Amino acid sequence: MLSQGAVFEERDLAKSPLSEGELVELIGERDIVPFLNTRNDLYRQRNMKVKPPSKAEAIRLMVSEPNLIRRPLLIKGDQILLGFEETKVEDFLSW
Repeated sequence: MLSQGAVFEERDLAKSPLSEGELVELIGERDIVPFLNTRNDLYRQRNMKVKPPSKAEAIRLMVSEPNLIRRPLLIKGDQILLGFEETKVEDFLSW
């Protein structure tokens, strides 16, 4: 439980990676770029900043390389927050 009273479920993606189906459902119609971890070696090796992969390819890569997914990944209803910025996390958890 966090100080804001939020209760969350933690999932270690290294031990329990998201499946392709979970990623497809999670990302939905959203742009894939914000889901990509810019600090990941694969992201840099493939120069994804300049040439982002298609959604299908990105999902396939995230399944095989869970560290390519930007974290933390917070889900609240149909809202998603990616990455850690303290004020954004606090705002996200407060509504």
